[in-house]
Amino acid sequence: MDNKNLIANLTIKQMVQSSAIAFNKEYLSRSSDVNFDILGKAFQDTGKEYAKLKIAVENNNCISDNCYFEINRIKQLKQAPKDALDFLSLLISEVEVTEEPNFDPNNNYEYTVINCILKERPGFSKTDGYDVRLYLLEDGTQDLVFVGPMFQEPFIINNSSLNALAEAGISVVVSTPDLNKDMMKLLTGVNIFSSEDLNDKGELRPSAKIKEQFVLKNPDGTFIYKIVDLGNGKGRNLLQYDMDKIMKTAQPFIEAEVAGLLAIEQEAVAAWNVYLSEGKYWSYVKDLPLSQNKKDLFKEKYKYYFMDNYLKQFTENQVPTNPEDAAIFDLQEAKMAKAQAFIEANNL
Repeated sequence: MDNKNLIANLTIKQMVQSSAIAFNKEYLSRSSDVNFDILGKAFQDTGKEYAKLKIAVENNNCISDNCYFEINRIKQLKQAPKDALDFLSLLISEVEVTEEPNFDPNNNYEYTVINCILKERPGFSKTDGYDVRLYLLEDGTQDLVFVGPMFQEPFIINNSSLNALAEAGISVVVSTPDLNKDMMKLLTGVNIFSSEDLNDKGELRPSAKIKEQFVLKNPDGTFIYKIVDLGNGKGRNLLQYDMDKIMKTAQPFIEAEVAGLLAIEQEAVAAWNVYLSEGKYWSYVKDLPLSQNKKDLFKEKYKYYFMDNYLKQFTENQVPTNPEDAAIFDLQEAKMAKAQAFIEANNL
């Protein structure tokens, strides 16, 4: 099922984003009925029912003791239109997550179909075999029932269940945390850059460099450069960094960020699937709650992703700030000078 979600979600995304259907003569030649009339059909008989119950209560001609059932049903019918609008509004806000740019396609694809139906996307009309019904139940709750070619069976959502999940902070469609945004913020907060390297928005300036205390140095305080061959006998010095020291400094900040993500495990699964998994996806059904092994793996992958995609650019190909050390030089001359310095230092 998980693989089916992935394939179906990606297929639907391609359908919705593609303009191919505009060149389909068969589609253009037929009408497309998107008038599901969800509220109209649900409330078409409620007026009669309300009037009948009202008369029964006024004439004390109820079938229940003290007209308990009739009075309760009247209250339900009065409340029903507002409940229905709130129900649809909440559901739309949930399924709209499927349109987010970093949406995890391992979510249940049926919610993507529901979003396409409610947003009247081409290919998801009544003409295409889809339909939606709202049912007012005797207990005062409401059911939305979706049917169509991409549903294996009628897909039923009850408003009281959806409301309960929402009040508990649980979404039926998981929004993926924006790790790119989070990691850019983390980069500025791990205390390896100077405050002068941040702009007014707290973002790193293009000229930002890691603090000098993290650059590798000789005992005499001179920098330990890496010499790169530029070709044609020319070379250049590049700074080298104490990565262990950088990681020790950054580790507490990374752990705090990971703890925040793992506090909402379904979002951690989404983040894993979209950014960290390398194709080894986790299931919302099978892998929640997350085991300690998976939490540890998430932490390690998060650290690696941060190092490789964000920190690495500030530790590689960094030219010295000293103009003399940053200058391009002759490699052969440099080798001879290094050899001479070694001889003098060792009294050879």
